[in-house]
Amino acid sequence: MLDVSGSMRTRDIDGQSRMTAAKQAFNEVLDSVPEQVQLGIRTLGADYPGDDRKVGCKDTKQLYPVGPLDRTEAKTAVATLAPTGWTPIGPALLGAADDLDGGDSTRRIVLISDGEDTCGPLDPCEVARDIAARGIHLVIDTLGLVPNAKIRKQLTCIAEATGGTYTAVQHTDQLSGRVKQLVDRAAEPVVTPVATEGAGSCTDAPQLKPGLYTDREKFAEHRWYRVDVLPGQELRASVSVFADRAVNNDYGMLLRAVTVHGREIVRGSESGTGRTDAISSGLRYPKPDEDTDGDVKPAAETVCLQVSNSFSAPASVKTAPGMPVELTVDVVDAPDAAADPAAFGLGRGWWLLGVLVLTGLIAGLLTGWISRWRIAVWRTNR
Repeated sequence: MLDVSGSMRTRDIDGQSRMTAAKQAFNEVLDSVPEQVQLGIRTLGADYPGDDRKVGCKDTKQLYPVGPLDRTEAKTAVATLAPTGWTPIGPALLGAADDLDGGDSTRRIVLISDGEDTCGPLDPCEVARDIAARGIHLVIDTLGLVPNAKIRKQLTCIAEATGGTYTAVQHTDQLSGRVKQLVDRAAEPVVTPVATEGAGSCTDAPQLKPGLYTDREKFAEHRWYRVDVLPGQELRASVSVFADRAVNNDYGMLLRAVTVHGREIVRGSESGTGRTDAISSGLRYPKPDEDTDGDVKPAAETVCLQVSNSFSAPASVKTAPGMPVELTVDVVDAPDAAADPAAFGLGRGWWLLGVLVLTGLIAGLLTGWISRWRIAVWRTNR
């Protein structure tokens, strides 16, 4: 997705205009796009040069449709571009999301821009959050061509809302290298998360099978999910909450496994101080095997997973949609605790702790005995 607004005429990238640098980077990337990647190009600010804000904020179009790449055709389309108009980043993001609609493959928007959105009140950061809330696992990466704090803040917010990255680039080789890297990532096979919606209680919680799930959670909210675990199996779950907006420092999250009757089985927790924009935790629960009659099928236990957070934010920060949550659930054959006591909990760690304590005790006794012996010898010599 390429910004073709009037400011792209500025000549401050290796002695050439930003537009020329972007075209050069595009050509280099198009030459090396992996065969399995389908690529499209969308522009913003490429056609309307006037002062009518209403018209300028609709100036976004699909320059090259998403699909198998014809390198010559794509390069020809890029060559026709000339810096022209406004910077409608929000509307262009919505258009790009529609361009990538459908299918289960990895989807990625790479936004190259040199300016701040000029088409408020449609905040592009809010647009990115709404796109993330669709649960289609569409990642937006942003590249800023101007080292401006305000522009950096907006482009960073857009990227972080979808789990993407922001990169500042000031040289042509940096731009082409970074775009190529991001396009190559689209060729990497990934597990597409399934959108789900946790409930306010275990009774109403969705039943989850092993897999990767996405959800949204508001500040200080509790969300519940249910997983069935057979005797002899082990439940492994992990969760990450992403702070995709400004939050107060000092926060935490909790992942608990609870029985349907409310008894806690095991928990995992983590705290943060604002140094990162994601916080994660996990847990493991091995359900002991049961001796049953050969004709009796062992009954599964329903385990309730509770995801909670203690995030807070200034009053000016919107709480909707909730923050992105990524939940991984796996149920595997439980390890043999007798054969591998370290498979769950501390296991062999207790043996190590005992050895260390015993070693420290013996070392202390020896040190004390040697010290007393040296004192006795010294007194005898006197």
